[in-house]
Amino acid sequence: MTTPSNDVESTSPVTPASTDAAALPADLQDERLISEHGISGWLSATGGRIRTGDPGSLPVVIGPVIIWIVFQSLNGNFLSSRNLVNLTLQSAAVGTISVGVVLVLLLGQIDLSIGSISGLSSAVLAVGFVNHGWSAPVAIIAALVTGLVIGPVYGAIFTTFGVPSFVITPAGLLGIPGLQLLVLGDEGTVNLPFDSGLVNFAQKTFLVPAASYALIAAVVAVYVAVRLRAGAQRKAAGLSAPSTTATIVRAVMLALILGVPAFVLNRDRGVPMMFLTFLAPVVVMDPALRRTSWGRAVMAVGGNVEAARRAGIRVTRVYLSVFALTATFAALGGVFAACRPAAANQSSGGADTNLNAIAAAVIGGTSLFGGRGSAYSALLGVIVIQSISSGLSLLNLDSSVRYMVTGGVLLLAVVIDSLSRRSRAAHGRA
Repeated sequence: MTTPSNDVESTSPVTPASTDAAALPADLQDERLISEHGISGWLSATGGRIRTGDPGSLPVVIGPVIIWIVFQSLNGNFLSSRNLVNLTLQSAAVGTISVGVVLVLLLGQIDLSIGSISGLSSAVLAVGFVNHGWSAPVAIIAALVTGLVIGPVYGAIFTTFGVPSFVITPAGLLGIPGLQLLVLGDEGTVNLPFDSGLVNFAQKTFLVPAASYALIAAVVAVYVAVRLRAGAQRKAAGLSAPSTTATIVRAVMLALILGVPAFVLNRDRGVPMMFLTFLAPVVVMDPALRRTSWGRAVMAVGGNVEAARRAGIRVTRVYLSVFALTATFAALGGVFAACRPAAANQSSGGADTNLNAIAAAVIGGTSLFGGRGSAYSALLGVIVIQSISSGLSLLNLDSSVRYMVTGGVLLLAVVIDSLSRRSRAAHGRA
């Protein structure tokens, strides 16, 4: 499965739009098809991407829809506003951790200690806030610094000694829980006060409907402004640019994608602030990966590290920065994981935290082979993971079933990724 991106190709136009259509960048070929042929153009562009091993967001969109239809048919409460609000709340912690997983997978590496890091950060937050009387901001910063310190250590060992990340990080998986026990002390569990700002934020803070719709309107307006400005700059430079019609169509689709879920959530408690806080790093990291020199360096290193090195990219810095960000996002996820149940204990970060965070990134479309993926993989993947978990819970099925179903979905995602990679290689796009 792959995530939505702006670098996909279309090789199957409905009709030749112009003699130089094939010379256009892939994204502009798609834009031209959509603007000139509407729905048929979109279908043609999608078909061309699928045939060349790049199905785009299609599998990730179809997957949740099938899951929702199945669970709704088995239990009418699945798509209720209350259950969907709970689903978004449950997604925040694992989804935030998964953002970091996306980054390290883009390098073709892995961090198997993300759950342990999140557990340690939960302990630091709770012990600092409750036992030592730190203010909430200080406790949060201390928890994040925990990850910020661990990540570069992994990166330094990897770049200095060449020890594979799948060896380094399991050492952290075993050792970091020891630090967590040391921080928690003899108590083993530290409860956050239910009337504290941390718990209120995680459990009781929601956007009012008017604010959520205003935020959506602002997002759509910014999206339109950015695309129109980019199109004007391309036209001024004598380059082909997306049409205004295509921009409007995409803006309407974006408004629907954001507005319909907001409407459903607002029928209950509203859009959770913790979920919006999880969305913030997703929204920030997406352009950071696609539009900045650092992001292009990450993709280049993940695609071919030797070619990236010969191109003058400072590979060591890329590895250090990515491992640092991965651990920091794991620590932020640990903060969310402590605030929602209002406690940190010896099991924080354990159980299936690693499985779900890594599975979310892969199911959402990030390639295990490196160089392909998007920050939105974390969002799309965690929705699938939590939908499965929520649906099986409503059906009162044992947790063993959830593990097996999640594992099966992960295996399917990896198989599709592998097949897509082979198809891209066959079409000269690997």
